[in-house]
Amino acid sequence: MRPDSANRRRCATVLFLALQLVAGFPHPAAPQTAPAGGKWSELLARQPFPYRVPLPEPRPAEFDGTYAKRVPSVAEPVHCLRCPDYAAEGGLWRMRFDQGVFRVMHLASGWKSIATVIAAGDRLLLVNDPVCIDEIGLYRWRLEQGRLVLEVIDDPCAIRLRAANLTGQAWLPCRPPNAEAAVTEHWLKPEGCE
Repeated sequence: MRPDSANRRRCATVLFLALQLVAGFPHPAAPQTAPAGGKWSELLARQPFPYRVPLPEPRPAEFDGTYAKRVPSVAEPVHCLRCPDYAAEGGLWRMRFDQGVFRVMHLASGWKSIATVIAAGDRLLLVNDPVCIDEIGLYRWRLEQGRLVLEVIDDPCAIRLRAANLTGQAWLPCRPPNAEAAVTEHWLKPEGCE
């Protein structure tokens, strides 16, 4: 029995959709994470969602900029499908504050998050973080020789792991210390900077 033209079209459509579905899955031998540079660029293109607080008007803060840190590894990294968010995993971390937007990423694993930051004096609030939609983090901040030091006042996000990660050590600035260093590139750029 010969299929009619309607059946042929249905068969062709099903075959096409099946091929599209298979093509959309990565090959088992292919790496499951994109390079950190690509994921960081994707993160920079995003804006926080107003889960709890409306997004404020973009306004620069004194601490705006990109920062990096290296967390010492205490054990061999283990592949984890449900790792706790904000766990201070060993390796390079990058963080950026930019006119009311906070972005952070662990460069080795590609884990990342984004939030709204609201600054007033030496205090900052982190809110609208998709990791902890209902939580608000309150921190005290200061710059010491360009390094950003955060002190937690209260932040229950991710069983307090966000606070432990962000305050565990000073964040090194990814901007040159002065105009001459910027032009000549004669400065020690911290590991993990772009």
